[in-house]
Amino acid sequence: MNQVDDFAPTQTQSRTLRLWLMALSLVLAALVGTIGWHYGRSLALADLVEQARSDAELKIALMQAALERPRAVPLILSLDKEVADALSSRSGVQIDRLNRKLEGLVSDSQASVIYVIGPDGRAIASSNWREPTSFIGNNYSFRAYFSDAMRDGRAEEFALGSVSKRPGLYLSRRVDGTRGPLGIVVVKSEFDGIEARWQATGRATFISDQRGIILISSLAAMRFNTLVPLPAAERTALRNSMQFGQADLHYLPLPVDEAIGSDLSLTRAALPGLNHKDTYLHLTLAVPSTPWSLHYLLATDAEMASRARQTMFLALAGFIPVLAGSAILIRRRQMSQERLTTAARIQAELERRVRERTEDLTQARDALEAEIAGHKSTEHKLKGVQQDLVAANRLAILGQVSAGVAHEINQPLATIRAYADNGAIFLTRRKNEAATENFAAIARLTERIADITDGLRNFARKGHGRVGPTRLTEVLEGAALLLRTRFSGRMEALQIERTDPDLMVLGEGIRLEQIFINLFQNALEALAERPEGRVRVETVTIGEMVCIRVADNGPGLSEEVQAQLFSPFNTSKERGLGLGLVISQEIAKEFGGRIEVASSTDGATFDVYLRKA
Repeated sequence: MNQVDDFAPTQTQSRTLRLWLMALSLVLAALVGTIGWHYGRSLALADLVEQARSDAELKIALMQAALERPRAVPLILSLDKEVADALSSRSGVQIDRLNRKLEGLVSDSQASVIYVIGPDGRAIASSNWREPTSFIGNNYSFRAYFSDAMRDGRAEEFALGSVSKRPGLYLSRRVDGTRGPLGIVVVKSEFDGIEARWQATGRATFISDQRGIILISSLAAMRFNTLVPLPAAERTALRNSMQFGQADLHYLPLPVDEAIGSDLSLTRAALPGLNHKDTYLHLTLAVPSTPWSLHYLLATDAEMASRARQTMFLALAGFIPVLAGSAILIRRRQMSQERLTTAARIQAELERRVRERTEDLTQARDALEAEIAGHKSTEHKLKGVQQDLVAANRLAILGQVSAGVAHEINQPLATIRAYADNGAIFLTRRKNEAATENFAAIARLTERIADITDGLRNFARKGHGRVGPTRLTEVLEGAALLLRTRFSGRMEALQIERTDPDLMVLGEGIRLEQIFINLFQNALEALAERPEGRVRVETVTIGEMVCIRVADNGPGLSEEVQAQLFSPFNTSKERGLGLGLVISQEIAKEFGGRIEVASSTDGATFDVYLRKA
């Protein structure tokens, strides 16, 4: 009876201790999850900021290239003798010759229209002289680009055309004669092409002037509205000047919910064409050589929530083993001597069974070694066939991606041409510093072309080089680079999560790259009919293995296709050979890894396991 009474408090105390430990574990798990959530959001925000700056700087570079070439035209024409003669004499023959000359200059200068205005404000010659809406005879004395150029020698004004009703930048230069000003030359440059490219990206991009008036925008409904409220008198004066036609110049507030830097903030902008429930990263950068500012808005909610969940789960995944280890240690300390004795007996029995099993395995190993010896010749021939299949698959991929390399190279070549023309103009103006900047930009673009051709040439090699530590980021980036031209316009669907640049895996670079080209290509083809399709690539280290997960939100794989997925010549594509995944699996196995697949109606997931080097 006394023994029972002595035991009862001990059992109660043990139960109470377990309850306290469970409560403490839950509190710690919640704390770890919260920290992981906020850390993941900060990582995602840093990536979005880097992406926004890169995209915005590229847009500014293209805008500068579009501005600089038309700016040279009025300067040259203001010194042209034919222009001065036509303004002085008003001869019909000379004006007709000038009309034809301006008509020929339009296409070469990428301007929309070029015209010459007399000192009374009336246009005497124009590149559109053949059209019903010709500017000849119209009075433009009310325009600021006319009065400012007549007074200061030059002017620039963004306005809505009084005849064409199309917005554009008007660049004007005064033509001087021996007895004073003869008139001005005007070049109008429109930005329809730039706005179309901005619209294609699906991200809000617009340019405002020093007064906050939106001039150029990927969202047409925002044009000629303001980011700051304008006084009623100023709005009335702008409407009377017809600079922006009859636009009401509505105020579109762009509030700062959270300031990140001098040019960065988070905002929930109630702008036309945007999701008012989403949070946007707002980046503002000055456009060089203009009083304008470029605004770039990038949606953040989806990316930040996804990264936060991922980081939270990783933090909890690391915390749970620690918690389990602590529980095991506490449990061991509570074990009695009797339980220890029982465990010793169990251990002895297990050791006996292990010895017996070891003997069986030794005999099985000897039999297996004998069987392997008989298959050496067959295995050697099989390896040769496998190597030929790997090379054939690589050549098939090379044929698919090489067709778009010319298009990929044409883009930087076109920009190089623009920078070269600008550099020549700057040299003639003795603006050596500006010319040097243009030539430096040309050097960077040539390096980009070299990267594209080097990636294609390296992949074309036979690829049976030294097997050793290989940088994983270079493999993933190389695979994406070779597919970029084939899937132009859809590569934004491929989202490769940031990977440790020093993470190394065991393998050979070109053959590892072949695995991920096959997987990325299959995933992107599966999303062909899905406008919101996404392919997410993320990397997780699991012990001595590295798992690279390629997951898409496509239609998934049927049970019949999934069952035969790694069988040769099994394919669901009309022109496929059914060898890509088979070869990828063999390459992974050769380096001590494997490929696993899972599928549902929400998409397919391929996990590539490679040995960490």
